[in-house]
Amino acid sequence: MKKILYLLSLVGILSFNGCSDMLNTDPTNRVSGTAIFSDAQNSLAAINGIYRLMYTGGWGDPRTAWGAENGGLPAYILVFDIMGEDHPMDASGSGWFWYDYAFDTWGDYSGSAGHQYQIWNFFYSLIKNANYIIAQEGKIPGDQAIANYVVGQAYAIRSYSYMWLVQCFQQNNPTKPGVPIYTEPTVAGSVGNPRGTVQQVYTQANSDIDKAITLLEGSSKTQMHKSHIDKYVAYGIKARHALVQKDYNTALTFAKKALESSAAIASFSEIRNVNEAAAKDVMWALIIQTDQAMGNYDIYNHMDADNLSTYSKARHLISSWLYNQIPATDQRKGWWTAPLSSDQWGGAGTATGSRRSWCQTKLVYKNVSAQTGDHIIMRVEEMMLIAAEAACHLQKYSEARQYVTMVGGNRDSNYATRLSGFTDSKTFNSSTTGTLTTLMDEILFQRRIELWSEIPRLHDLQRLGLGFRRNFDGSNHTKLIPTINTNAASPAFILWIPQSEFDGNENMDATTDQNPSQQG
Repeated sequence: MKKILYLLSLVGILSFNGCSDMLNTDPTNRVSGTAIFSDAQNSLAAINGIYRLMYTGGWGDPRTAWGAENGGLPAYILVFDIMGEDHPMDASGSGWFWYDYAFDTWGDYSGSAGHQYQIWNFFYSLIKNANYIIAQEGKIPGDQAIANYVVGQAYAIRSYSYMWLVQCFQQNNPTKPGVPIYTEPTVAGSVGNPRGTVQQVYTQANSDIDKAITLLEGSSKTQMHKSHIDKYVAYGIKARHALVQKDYNTALTFAKKALESSAAIASFSEIRNVNEAAAKDVMWALIIQTDQAMGNYDIYNHMDADNLSTYSKARHLISSWLYNQIPATDQRKGWWTAPLSSDQWGGAGTATGSRRSWCQTKLVYKNVSAQTGDHIIMRVEEMMLIAAEAACHLQKYSEARQYVTMVGGNRDSNYATRLSGFTDSKTFNSSTTGTLTTLMDEILFQRRIELWSEIPRLHDLQRLGLGFRRNFDGSNHTKLIPTINTNAASPAFILWIPQSEFDGNENMDATTDQNPSQQG
């Protein structure tokens, strides 16, 4: 199939190093190829190996100048966040992620270094390895509760990966070309599949997450490690998928089911830095142990302004418009207000030299010296905001207000008064820097603040049918990209399929299957 994958079987990805890790629930890249499916308990190592891949580098050519942008899922969340309007960078620094922010990666599809190649390679690698586990369904001896727990997670990972791919490489339009779908194990030389449609990808992702839920509900095993997808995380994934597909009844139902987990909203003091998997609001996270530190691949190495590495020279900021909308009574303003340690920044909303005090302090290392910090993939607050948005779309305004208050009321001491000023309506301003007047405006605003740089902003813009402008009054964007089309459904919002896919897949033709020009 695709030459781009360059992967062996599941056990080929993970090093052959005996069975000492078989009983360990931590993600690892060490597992015996001969023992991996010999017993249900052993099969845990297979699923742990996939989670370990999620925060591994090397998805593009590491010999290139862009190797440090190659850090797996956290890096790709960052890519699609800085491509929006809420996350400026104050300078190019050493160049890391700057060109994504500037929409200047157009030609990277032709090589093996850029994010087009990396993202395609990464998610198809997860799919390929999930397929090896799924192929063992009903065949794994031993404790069937554990076997279902493992196979259920594989279905969830495959579902999650397909939805990421279709959002990165196509608009949210069911009739548009999607991405190739694979549901069976593949090896070198397997024939590649055509693109199909976005709806076909949705159908596969929905089927996979439903199967995951069935298996995880049927297993008596609770979440064995915070990196694992349990039934509550699977409910959350299904709620996310439904939101993308505008299936608001399903989004509301499954967000509510996800909220039945033991996770609970955290106080602001508990999430002053969103980097701790043990926080009570965390449902799903990638826990970075000291011996698995990501080094230059870690987005904290780029975003943490108190980290003195060459990679953190370009500060990651909140947009001045979004910052200015946060009330003084809202504790979350502290994610961007105060400078860290002993730096020469000015006060909030000002600039001293090239360093701007809109700089984020939300997503930083937990331990700078060890270069570690957990990467949070799902928090309970997101489920509350999904429930609020879905209820508002369904014109269940009282319910929507209850759910948005769960978040806003825990952050802003004056939230009840603030919320009372918004009219019950599911409509929202088509300008993302326009006046907030409706309940839906407020729910989407709360999402932009609470989940800043945790959920890719560009994916939200796509599903909501919005464009954006960076040249608003008082803009602190350093790349206004005036020559790039950033209207709703802009072709600039989706990546070009890497050339390597066309070179290795006989069922895809670059002349007919490539995405439209960025300037289109």
